[in-house]
Amino acid sequence: MVRIGEDRTERLDYIPALYQVIVSVRPKYACPKGLTGVVQARAAAHLLESSWPTEALLAQIAVSKHSEHMPLNRQAVVMARHGVPIDRSVLADWMGRTGALIAPVVDRMAVLLKLGSTRLYVDETTAPVLDPGRGKTKTGYLWAVLRDDRGWNGPAPPGVVFHYRPGRKGDYADEILTGFNGTIQVDAYGAYTHLATPKRTGGDPLRLAFCWAHGRRKLIKAKPKKGSPIVDEALVRVAALYKVEDVIRGADPVHRRAIRQELSCPLVDQFFAWLAAQAARISRKSDLGMALAYMLRRQDGFRLFLEDGHVDMDSNLVENAIRSPAMNRRNALFAGHDEGGRSWARFASLIGSCKMNGVEPYAYLRDLFTRLANEHLDKDIDALMPWAYAATPSQ
Repeated sequence: MVRIGEDRTERLDYIPALYQVIVSVRPKYACPKGLTGVVQARAAAHLLESSWPTEALLAQIAVSKHSEHMPLNRQAVVMARHGVPIDRSVLADWMGRTGALIAPVVDRMAVLLKLGSTRLYVDETTAPVLDPGRGKTKTGYLWAVLRDDRGWNGPAPPGVVFHYRPGRKGDYADEILTGFNGTIQVDAYGAYTHLATPKRTGGDPLRLAFCWAHGRRKLIKAKPKKGSPIVDEALVRVAALYKVEDVIRGADPVHRRAIRQELSCPLVDQFFAWLAAQAARISRKSDLGMALAYMLRRQDGFRLFLEDGHVDMDSNLVENAIRSPAMNRRNALFAGHDEGGRSWARFASLIGSCKMNGVEPYAYLRDLFTRLANEHLDKDIDALMPWAYAATPSQ
């Protein structure tokens, strides 16, 4: 018989997770004549000394919780089903200790984000924390600071850092942004207002660029059940601005500003003139009246993107980033204490930045934990940033 061809079939297979115990044996040697002391090879470095988990297992638990949003109690059930009965409290202890060890890396990320850009996105989301003395949870917050200059083809790599704070007041915003001078893209929450005034203590007054997506949502939410031609017209006008943004996304800031001045500026002028005319016809106390007033009172912030090609129309990028911690909140319900909230923020920062840079989170954390165990932190901390791994995918 002579081979005349072949048929090939591909099927996707699955290999179940396998837990294994790694035993390291270090023989001891001594001179039989007593001429020298006992000799033994040094023990391999461990991230968590005197504990069972390898760096790979710690990375798997962290990614399962903070990327796949699988709470530790569910992970404990899965591990027990695979013959590894480890209590949830033990997993929590491992994650807590690991979260403390990655703090210098995340702190350095926060500094680099503020140093590497003149424009940042900022937003916050709730982080419930157990309050044992009261028998219920208290409301903490994860403040997200995000840098993503790809919209104007900037050279700095993207990244996000979450800061846990026990509240939402403006002092926390000032503290988190200390040392940063430039523009922040935010919603119109009042905690940011004082940052644009001489009262700011963390640096020069910031410029606040408000989010058109928030304004658009306000209008949609205020739309009566029977419909509203005013809302419909407003949405059409806002959509015309976004069409211009689609064309210039990724272009350099000079070009973006020039196109906006030519095409978007007249549209914005017409929009706010039309909006003012509609607001004069509607009760200020109605939902629609308040939605119109929301944008009219903040025109300067909504117009800022017209003057600066580095600025975007909305803060959707940071809103997308906080969805991951929000999913973790929905599944895990709450952090056990304030330090647990800080650990939550650190893992969310590393994994969120990995995803923004196209870095596989598990591979990154496994390598990071191994390097931390071997005291790489003092050698070159900047090499431990998630974006540093984007250029070396083999790691």
